[in-house]
Amino acid sequence: MFTTRPELAGTFGMVASTHWLASATGMAVLEDGGNAFDAAVAAGFVLQVAEPHLCGPAGQVPGLFVTADDPTPRALAGQGPSPAGATPGHFASLGLDLIPGSGLLPATVPGAWDAWLLLLRDYGTKPLREVLKYAIGYARNGVPLVSRVTDTISAVSRLFTEHWPTSAALWMPDGKPASGLHRNPALADTWERLLREAESVPGREAQIDAGRRAWSQGFVAEEIEAFSRRAFRDDSGRDHAGLLTGDDLASWSASYEAPAFADVGDWRLVKLGGWTQGPALLQQALLLHGFRDELSYVDGVPSERTVHLAVEAAKLAFADREAWYGDTDVPLDVLLSPSYTDARRALITDTASPDLRPGDARGPARLPKILNSLQGIEAEGGATGEPTVGPQGQTRGDTVHLDVVDAAGNLVSLTPSGGWLQSSPAIPSLGFCLDSRGQMFWLEQGLPNSLAPRKRPRITLSPSLALRDGVPALAFGTPGGDQQDQWQLCFWLAHVYGGLNLQEAIDSPTWHTTAFPSSFYPRSWNPRELVVESRLGASTVDALRARGHEVVDAGAWALGRLSAVSRDGALLHAAANARGMQGYAVGR
Repeated sequence: MFTTRPELAGTFGMVASTHWLASATGMAVLEDGGNAFDAAVAAGFVLQVAEPHLCGPAGQVPGLFVTADDPTPRALAGQGPSPAGATPGHFASLGLDLIPGSGLLPATVPGAWDAWLLLLRDYGTKPLREVLKYAIGYARNGVPLVSRVTDTISAVSRLFTEHWPTSAALWMPDGKPASGLHRNPALADTWERLLREAESVPGREAQIDAGRRAWSQGFVAEEIEAFSRRAFRDDSGRDHAGLLTGDDLASWSASYEAPAFADVGDWRLVKLGGWTQGPALLQQALLLHGFRDELSYVDGVPSERTVHLAVEAAKLAFADREAWYGDTDVPLDVLLSPSYTDARRALITDTASPDLRPGDARGPARLPKILNSLQGIEAEGGATGEPTVGPQGQTRGDTVHLDVVDAAGNLVSLTPSGGWLQSSPAIPSLGFCLDSRGQMFWLEQGLPNSLAPRKRPRITLSPSLALRDGVPALAFGTPGGDQQDQWQLCFWLAHVYGGLNLQEAIDSPTWHTTAFPSSFYPRSWNPRELVVESRLGASTVDALRARGHEVVDAGAWALGRLSAVSRDGALLHAAANARGMQGYAVGR
């Protein structure tokens, strides 16, 4: 089949990400003697400068990894919790029934800095300065902005000029959206100051820990608290102050967790736990493995039956996400069990279901009462891809992704996000803005994902790792909000059941449904909607419509920004998505 790029093969190392500068940076670190963790951290910081509309310094970074010495997967939990002051009563006093998707109110504790440094300290080899110098150079000397950055700024230009003047000063020099070579000297200064404070103590690990404290207990925390006391416009249409305090930052640090997993044939698919949407991919994979004899691809294109079954499996998995997932005791032992999976699989018929049908995993399932009123709400930017940004800064699914594998066998998959330039007003003294991940909470109480102080929102960020016959073999992921674990399913089916290599699987036509509530404000959903790439073929699209799907043609190359790396003995592979013309894989 035709592929947009070759699948890369080599033996030294592979880096695949959503931006060529990050991939090149990661490879430079490998060439300089670093391992996969050094490379990933350096690339992750560069992504904050190269794709500022998709991630930022005050965002978050969840990850999955194995080391050369231990094939047991581990999870990096780099999502900060809600502030202590983020109580349901506070939002009720403001007259809000949903948490706004922009501004200062939805900010959670920034997690990216601490998570990157924790990973570097424990599994990397290089000093902090050696991995941060690439991002500092781009911030200080300028980074070539891709057109989507300029487009994003243009979409929120009125918000910036009328309500967020600090963002206008940073992203609209001379009154026009930034383009070409863009510099952020305030961010470079922030990083340099963090390095100076880190290097005030001797020893690599001690310096990294000092850098962590300088952020969470030092000048960064002080600046964030002071800025959060100011009121700015958000997409509720009103001005609100934020809730983050220095104590919120000081009381949290990144950590490691045991991930969730499912055994599917000779594969073990690994995801983050039920406080994320990650297990939805596990549920889909288990459901569809029961239909494995009906899944087929011809010249890289899935059959209509394959797409239909996948969509119906997604509806069931994401209905369970809505009812059961959150930063609480999630019944994954039931949700991933053979008996529960078999019962759920029996609900899939030959026609498109219009119903949101969670299972009774631990007593009767409960859904948010507000859901019916959210059906069909017009979400700015539509459902055909991302970034999708409205004029008030609301953002649905903007994220980046990177995967790294080295010759020793270290394998890492990371999905950084948050702190988008359109999330909230830029903090001028720091050169970045806060995140808006708190919008993912429900204000209704009694749900797994209900807002509570010092609680993590149920994030859509969802890196993937897979072992084959017990050996770590594959790392992959994509940006895309709620679509992440649907577009990754498309890749999984194409690779595992269609027999396509990494690049072929990424290039294969993609789809997703919006038949469950969005995780992003205004939480819209459309029960029968199915968004597809037209390369599925007219006859397939017609057949899907005949089954009752309301098909939206997103275009030929519109959905997903996947990247992937793999390891088979000494042979390493990598591939990246051509959609959006930013992602690249490099290696040798």
